Amino acid sequence: MTPLNSKLLDFLHHSSTPFHAVVRLGAELQQAGYQRLHEGDRWNIKPAGKYYVTRGESSLCAFALGTSSAVDSGVRIVGAHTDSPCLKIKPQPDLHRKGYYQLGVEPYGGVLLNPWFDRELAIAGRVSYLDNNGQMAATLIDFARPVAVIPSLAIHLDPDSNKNRSVNAQTDIVPLLLTTDSDIKYDLRKLLLAQMQQQQITPHAVEILDYDLFLYDCQPPNIIGLNGDFIAGARLDNLLSCYVGLQGLLAADNDVTTRLLICSDHEEVGSTSHAGAKGTFLAATLERIAGTREDLTRMCSRSLMISADNAHGVHPNYSSKHDDNHGPVLNGGPVIKVNANQRYATSGDTAAFFRYLCRKADIPVQSFVTRSDMGCGSTIGPLTAAKIGVRTLDVGVPTFAMHSIRELAGSRDTDYLQRVLTEFYRSAVVS
Repeated sequence: MTPLNSKLLDFLHHSSTPFHAVVRLGAELQQAGYQRLHEGDRWNIKPAGKYYVTRGESSLCAFALGTSSAVDSGVRIVGAHTDSPCLKIKPQPDLHRKGYYQLGVEPYGGVLLNPWFDRELAIAGRVSYLDNNGQMAATLIDFARPVAVIPSLAIHLDPDSNKNRSVNAQTDIVPLLLTTDSDIKYDLRKLLLAQMQQQQITPHAVEILDYDLFLYDCQPPNIIGLNGDFIAGARLDNLLSCYVGLQGLLAADNDVTTRLLICSDHEEVGSTSHAGAKGTFLAATLERIAGTREDLTRMCSRSLMISADNAHGVHPNYSSKHDDNHGPVLNGGPVIKVNANQRYATSGDTAAFFRYLCRKADIPVQSFVTRSDMGCGSTIGPLTAAKIGVRTLDVGVPTFAMHSIRELAGSRDTDYLQRVLTEFYRSAVVS
């Protein structure tokens, strides 16, 4: 296991939600000398300074200012997203049925639902509460142990399940927490309060007001395969890109030009939020770096963004799902993602520049185009390009089981991606 993959696994394991991921990213930035800023404060940023700022506790933007003017030399931007498809707990979730206590959940994003059955699930997220002084506050919580499960229906009761199994998101994926006496009515808010006090997170909390809570798989990520070829774990899409992007930023030693990493929430549900890529977070940060609206336009015209989000590797059992000439393989290097209808933001010139960077970094590079008779997903790339007017391309490491509760990537592709992103942060942007 490489040092990068070892740190990545630890990051994935402790980043159960976007909130937790941002805390971990921020801690590593602070350790590397980055100063935290707040959007509501007046900024006093200086050349060669290193800073980061968060929005909504689930999106983060880190930037290292160069000694040369960012308006004159542009900004090297890497973008990724902090959220992953999962199950979100409903506001009034408590269900008491047939002697069991269950929670109502709602799919978040395009979840592959079948793999959620028979997994050991924990609860994590952000909780807002009242303290004993009547003041409202918020904190993060993570049960960090299996507290729920969604049992499969036995094949004896569903004999056609191996031939034709569909999942009803309302009735089939209701997690089970415990057996209960008919006289006892459990309340998630009271259970949360007890957990917070038990973990000594907020000993002064007296009432839970509301929350953003998610279920996640407790099984830690791991390096697997006969030769350790694969990374298996939850939330590889797209925390892998967030963390490797961070390592690329920290490894770059170019103090002349300005480098920036943006990790946005809510990509999996369309990015339409104040913390998402359709919001103003990145544009507002870039404007504060530039100083004026005119300088922002000049700076963006000289900038380039790499949108890093996992790509579909060609599955050996389902190779017909790919275009014959565009089947990326795991451990074959980062993938340039192209779509004629701008579902990806890549153009010929931005793709050429990325190939040039890969050659300089001495790493392999691949390309992906979806079959012409199939639909194509999208990323923050086109949204950001349209929002801030910066040239953009989409890349990512090839992955299997995307949007499953447990995904698979190549263990060597993380190193490839970090090396090319580091090279990008060091580079002069192509004119």
